[in-house]
Amino acid sequence: MEIIKSFDNKRVKKFTKLLQKKYREEEQKFLVVGDHLVSEAYKANNLLEVIKTEDNNICLDVPTTYVTYDIIKKISGMSNPQSIIGVCRTLPPGNIGNKVLMLDDIQDPGNLGTIIRSAVAFNIDTIVISSHTVDLYNDKAIRASEGMIFNINITKKDLIPYIAELKNNNYKIYGTNVNGGKLVDDLELPDKYVIIVGNEGNGVKEEILTQCDEYFYVPMNSKCESLNVGVATSIILYELDKNN
Repeated sequence: MEIIKSFDNKRVKKFTKLLQKKYREEEQKFLVVGDHLVSEAYKANNLLEVIKTEDNNICLDVPTTYVTYDIIKKISGMSNPQSIIGVCRTLPPGNIGNKVLMLDDIQDPGNLGTIIRSAVAFNIDTIVISSHTVDLYNDKAIRASEGMIFNINITKKDLIPYIAELKNNNYKIYGTNVNGGKLVDDLELPDKYVIIVGNEGNGVKEEILTQCDEYFYVPMNSKCESLNVGVATSIILYELDKNN
C-alpha cells in the first residue's frame, strides 16, 4: 500500500484545488470531509473516490488514495478534520416536483446548509438557489446540511425568468413579506407551489416580490425584530408540511 506523504505530490495538489470554487466548477467535483458525509455521498451514488489515512476503517467500493493525516488537513483546509475525504461529482439536475423552495441570495453557508437539511426533513422536492446565493459546495454549507445535500434536488437559476416559467406551469408563488402578508398558518397551498425566502439582511428583493401571488410571514414576539433566515425557513417549512 502506497501512502502519500508529500505536499508536493501532484494528486495532493489536484485534490487541494477543489477547495476553490473556480476549480470545483471546472472539474464538476467537490469534497466532503468525515465518515458521515462520505457515507451519505456513497449511498447517493455521488462518491467518485476517497482519500484517507491507513487507520480509517471505512471500506467502500470506490478508488482509494492513502495519505498521512497532515495531507488530510492540507486537502480539507481544516485544522482538525476526520481522517477521510470524499471526492464527489456535482449534483445532477432532477425532477422539480410540486413543492419548491426558492432562495434569493442567501449569503451565509451555515444558513444554506440548515435550510437544505430542513427542506429534506419537511418534504420539499426542489431547492432553487439564485445565481448570487453562496456556493452550494462550500464546505461549511455541506457540513451544516449533515449530508442532506445528497437527498434533495437542488438547482441554480436566474430567479425572475424562472418564476415566470414556473407560473406558466401552474405553480403558485408565495413570498415572505410582513407587509400585507398572511400568517404562515393561514396559507392553504395548492398542489404545486413555490416558497421564496430572502437574503439575511434585505429579505426578498422587491422585483421578486412583485412576481408573487401571495405574501406570508411568521408571527413573533414584538421584542424580536427578526429571525435568522435558517431558523425562519425551518419554521415555515415545518408549519407548511404540518398544515398541508
